[in-house]
Amino acid sequence: MSARQDYPSRRTQMERLRRQVRALEQAAPAAGHRVARLGARALDERLPGGGLAATGLHEVLPARSEWDDGAALGFALLLLGRLTGLREGPLLWATRRADLYAPALPAYGVAPERLLLARCGSDEEVLWALEEGLRCAELAAVVGEVAELDATAARRLQLAAETVQRPCLLLHRRQVAARRGAGPATPALTRWQVGALPSRAEAHRGLVGNPVWRVELLRCRGGRPAIFEVEWDHATGDFAVAAELRDSATAALERAG
Repeated sequence: MSARQDYPSRRTQMERLRRQVRALEQAAPAAGHRVARLGARALDERLPGGGLAATGLHEVLPARSEWDDGAALGFALLLLGRLTGLREGPLLWATRRADLYAPALPAYGVAPERLLLARCGSDEEVLWALEEGLRCAELAAVVGEVAELDATAARRLQLAAETVQRPCLLLHRRQVAARRGAGPATPALTRWQVGALPSRAEAHRGLVGNPVWRVELLRCRGGRPAIFEVEWDHATGDFAVAAELRDSATAALERAG
């Protein structure tokens, strides 16, 4: 049989293998690999296994450099609260800034007494602290705030987090969003981009309403990209998906995946 005649069968075999790989990626995590339910069914259904993988690297970026740092931080805290609800132990937070307001942490499910804050002088020091923290068996999770992250550093963190079976959360501050948008390809299990939306004012009391965010799941290994409008309720410590925005950006992301 000639190479030309054999080509269709090889292509069929490759397509079958790709489908099998996708099915394996989207299957529930293996025994010992837990997931953290985010609490909103529409969002959990987009994640393999029905929740956020409790082992590995996750990234959160602000959508706009001017004013979305707070929204991205709030969503990162929400993810941290869900992830660390599965295990005991202190949490390492490595940052170049001293602007984390500890009294607000319980509203997102993070206990301030668990937090170990490491003040670093550069992104390199932040990344070093995260790798060292992942080697410490007593820590439940590590979080780092960075402005720049190259592919090599990201792969090292992902490998380290998977090896020790603990979560590593990276919060990109406004510099990365201003220059790179969603950023380059990443080995992270998930990458989220978060922007602030107008809250729904509580008119009967004249108060500002709950935070509302536009949450874009840019990347999800074994899952599907999506865009959601999410409302966070500080009183109940939970959130709900107000709407899943099925716009052209989402369609393009799904086609690319």
